Amino acid sequence: MSQREPSFFERERDRLATEITAGFEELLSSSNVLNRKLEEVLGMTREYETIAVLWQNFHELMRVQNEPSGDPRTVPGTGTHVVSNNSGQRQ
Repeated sequence: MSQREPSFFERERDRLATEITAGFEELLSSSNVLNRKLEEVLGMTREYETIAVLWQNFHELMRVQNEPSGDPRTVPGTGTHVVSNNSGQRQ
């Protein structure tokens, strides 16, 4: 028995199926790369979030220390440190 040669339709179908398969493989590979990059970005975001909270706490502490307390006995730049003229007496 002799094998018949594939028709034009069958050859085109096989070529297109191969092309579509290659396209899907490329899409899957690109999706995997994108997922890895997104995971990296999210990981970095978490790291920066920790640093940002630390700096925010520092900023709030510095802001509170620089606000005038209204007490004339306080020393500017020392937070709420009160200077007392009486060494042994409380006011």
